[in-house]
Amino acid sequence: MDAAELRALTNEELEERVVELKTEWRDLRFDEAVGSLTNPMRIREIKREIARIKTIQTEREMAREIEEQLTS
Repeated sequence: MDAAELRALTNEELEERVVELKTEWRDLRFDEAVGSLTNPMRIREIKREIARIKTIQTEREMAREIEEQLTS
């Protein structure tokens, strides 16, 4: 997913996506350890997508804090 698609998701959906990606990442690391990894680039893609999600979550949190400060 690209950043625009991720931004369209709710906070709960983003959290669910992170859990799914971490599970897939764990499975791929296991496959790599036993030598049966078929697509090593997928590990990199997962790490980048998790980073995108975390960035979006941070942006939302910062925007919420700024909004709270302005309304106080």
